Amino acid sequence: MAVIVPFESPSTASIDELVALVAPDMERVNATILSRTGSEVTMIPEVANHLISSGGKRLRPMLTLAMAQLAGYAGDGHIKLAAAVEFMHTATLLHDDVVDESELRRGKLSARMLWGNEASVLVGDFLLGQAFRMMVEVGSLRALDILSAAAATIAEGEVAQLAAAKNTATTEDEYLAVIRGKTAELFAAACEVGPVIASCPKAEQTACRSVGMNLGIAFQLVDDVLDYGGKAAKLGKNVGDDFREGKITLPVVLAFRRGNDAERAFWVRTLERGEIAADDLDQAIGLMAKHRALEDTLNRAHHYGAMAVDALALFPPSPMKTALEQVVAFCLARSH
Repeated sequence: MAVIVPFESPSTASIDELVALVAPDMERVNATILSRTGSEVTMIPEVANHLISSGGKRLRPMLTLAMAQLAGYAGDGHIKLAAAVEFMHTATLLHDDVVDESELRRGKLSARMLWGNEASVLVGDFLLGQAFRMMVEVGSLRALDILSAAAATIAEGEVAQLAAAKNTATTEDEYLAVIRGKTAELFAAACEVGPVIASCPKAEQTACRSVGMNLGIAFQLVDDVLDYGGKAAKLGKNVGDDFREGKITLPVVLAFRRGNDAERAFWVRTLERGEIAADDLDQAIGLMAKHRALEDTLNRAHHYGAMAVDALALFPPSPMKTALEQVVAFCLARSH
C-alpha cells in the first residue's frame, strides 16, 4: 500500500498551453525524429521507435522550441536541436534501463526486456550519434559545445549515482549533485541552446539555462517522491522500484538522517544489503511519513520550481512566458 501524496500546486497546472504554442514546430521535430531513426539495420528503428512512440510528453524538446520562440529566433536550427535533445534523452533511458535492470518503461515492457541489454545499449549509442550529427548540421559551435558538454555531464551523473548506490551515508548535497548531472543538465542545455542560436544577450542565455536547471531538479525530486507515494498505473513503472533497486534518493537521505539507530539499521539492511522482506516497502513509506521525508522533499522541489519561475522574470510578459510558468507548476503538481 502506497501513500498518495497531496500536491499543493494549482490543480489547473497544465502543459497544454505550451503544447499549443509549439505544435507547428513539434510536428517538424517529430518528422525529423522519424527520419533520423531510419536504418537498414531493422532492429535500430524497432528499438528506437518502441521508446520514442511510447507516449512520453517530449517535454525537453518542447522546452528547446519554447525558449527559441521566447528569444525571438527566426531560423529553423531549433528543430534539429530539439530532435537532438530528444535523442539524447531517449539514449539515456535505454542505457538507464540496462543499468537499473528495469522491466517497465512508461507502462510498457522496457526495450531490454524485448530485445536484450546489448541491443538497448547499442541503439542508445546510435541515437547519440544521430544527435551529434544534427547538432553539427545546425552550424552553431556554441550550441554543439553546450549539448556535448551536457552529454558528458549526464554520463558523469550516472556514474556518480552508481558510486552512491546503496550508500546510506550519502548526504543531501551529494545527492543534489548527482541529480544536477543526470537529470537537470539536459533540461538546462535544452533551454539554453534556443537563445544561443538566436544570438541573445548573455544574460538571457544564462536565465534560460537557470530555468532548465532548476526545473530539472524540481522534476527529479517530484519523481523521487512519486516512487514512494504515486500510483503504478500513472507512474509507468512499479511503485517502490527505487527502493527495490537500492537507490538512495532524497526521501531516503532525509529519513535515514532523522531516524534512530534501529531505523537506520532498517535502511542499511534493505538498501545496502538488499535484504528486503514482503512488508519492507510499507515500513519504508511509514518511516518517511514519520520523519516528513516526502513532504520535505516536495518542499525542496517547490523551492527549485520558484527559482525556475524567478529566472523567467527577465523576459517581458507573453503567452510563451505564461506557458512556461505553467510548465513549472505542472511538473510540481503532476501525479504521474
